[in-house]
Amino acid sequence: MEAKGYTQDGTVDLQGRPVIASKTGKWRACAFLVGYEAFERMAFYGVASNLVVYLTTQLHEDNVSSVRNVNNWSGSVWMTPILGAYIADSYLGRFWTFTVSSLIYVLGMVLLTMAVSLKFLKPTCANGVCNKASTSQIAFFYSALYIIAVGSGGTKPNISTFGADQFDDFNAKEKELKVSFFNWWMFSSFLGALFATLGLVYIQENLGWGLGYGIPTVGLLLSLFIFYIGTPIYRHKVRKSKSPARDLIRVLIAAFKNRKLTLPTQPSELHELELQHYSSSGKRQVHHTPTFSFLDKAAIKEGNMGTTRPPCTVTQVEGTKLVFGMIMIWLVTLIPSTIWAQINTLFVKQGTTLDRHLGSSFRIPAASLGSFVTLSMLLSVPMYDRYFVPLMRRKTGNPRGITLLQRIGIGFMLQVIAVAIAYGVELRRMHVIRIHQVVGPKEVVPMSIFWLLPQYVLIGIGDVFNAIGLLEFFYDQSPEDMQSLGTTFFTSGIGVGNFLNSFLVTVVDKITRRGGGKSWIGKNLNDTHLDYYYGFLLVISALNLGAFLWASGKYIYKRENIEVYVDGVQVESKALDTSPLAIQV
Repeated sequence: MEAKGYTQDGTVDLQGRPVIASKTGKWRACAFLVGYEAFERMAFYGVASNLVVYLTTQLHEDNVSSVRNVNNWSGSVWMTPILGAYIADSYLGRFWTFTVSSLIYVLGMVLLTMAVSLKFLKPTCANGVCNKASTSQIAFFYSALYIIAVGSGGTKPNISTFGADQFDDFNAKEKELKVSFFNWWMFSSFLGALFATLGLVYIQENLGWGLGYGIPTVGLLLSLFIFYIGTPIYRHKVRKSKSPARDLIRVLIAAFKNRKLTLPTQPSELHELELQHYSSSGKRQVHHTPTFSFLDKAAIKEGNMGTTRPPCTVTQVEGTKLVFGMIMIWLVTLIPSTIWAQINTLFVKQGTTLDRHLGSSFRIPAASLGSFVTLSMLLSVPMYDRYFVPLMRRKTGNPRGITLLQRIGIGFMLQVIAVAIAYGVELRRMHVIRIHQVVGPKEVVPMSIFWLLPQYVLIGIGDVFNAIGLLEFFYDQSPEDMQSLGTTFFTSGIGVGNFLNSFLVTVVDKITRRGGGKSWIGKNLNDTHLDYYYGFLLVISALNLGAFLWASGKYIYKRENIEVYVDGVQVESKALDTSPLAIQV
């Protein structure tokens, strides 16, 4: 195939024909995908960034209810990709799953725009005061929101993995290009988010919610048109397994059946197919690792005596081990996701209490401060990719500069520092409130909103390390036929983090109200103990960082054999990260 110029990873076009490497894929194809990602993120953050303000000012929900509803919706947006990824990996493939889901996404955006634009679908207002929304209006509004969540479930896990599919891992030059893919993919995502938090939020609060939601809806339609223009040069991966999850279940069942058997002393005595089998079938052989050794019993040769079915291969067992390892890392990403959820909830409500004037007439929307998260990301990504990675590459010899878990760990440390700063700023806000005797819920605290700036900026810089690192980690470490499902570890972590934040806010509010006490997160943020809540988040963040360091120290990276071509010469290659101790430099 190399002589004919075809890709070596077996990718095909939409009709199932082998594709020529020089005419398809790579960054030329990704340019169309990046355009969609920017507009889609603009649409999502155009809704998410200011949703808590809409719920409190237009639908008259209280702080706890609005925070809980925003978190529940955001959690759903990030959890539904599990279903979308499963459908893609097992049935439709990434392209067609994305196509159907994107239409559902657009439908949701159209309905949401109608919900905030048409008079009979939104609460009536007089002299700036809005009546309470009717049951039917609330039902229509939330139905539109959750239709968006369903559509996002099929687009989010498949568009990024489809982009990564445009690079051939069997081609050394394309494999090198792929190292930077997720950095620049997230860069485009940040651009869309920046426009949402700077432009759309201002439009929503000053020119109308209908226009503020209508612009990203039109942008989303335009981005889909751009996406389909690139169809002739896209590469599509062929599914090598009808049901990738079946291997996982088979390994677990076989390991349980063989639980009383003794493992051989040498891993080479376990059942495995010849390398030639993997080469001819286009699959990748995964090396044995010592972690989760109880699963190795699924590959004991004598375990299947008396049956015609062969035992599981080492590669199949290692695929299950990879999923177990990713679950271990996933668990320690939940608290950081909970911290990230504050950007669109409590950070925004905190900002509404402060002096938001810039000059004598311009008033900054509180949600616009989220743009500094995005700005810090946009500035940090090129610096990371162009300066930090080459510098560390020379020191460590790792093509990525540092290992993926080292990158994630740095991000988590920066996030802990950001929470500490947020706690300190809230202490300062409470001090100003006491000095100036600010009592009413709508009274402005004489303290600039820009006091919140450091926590936003530091979270943004941290995301360049942990958010991009997590997305790449879960894609890179997934079993070969489960990379869409693998990336849902990233999205579901954010989703569970939002649900966890909703749970914490609700529980903390109920507990602190008992016996007539003052709620930490009450309706009037000028008469609460939000500083206590931030202190609580700081403690659990620090403890979680310790748990992450322990888990990453136990994790062993995927090691696989693939045939890589360098100027037509076939060589054996292993995965980028092979260090047994993930925190090692």
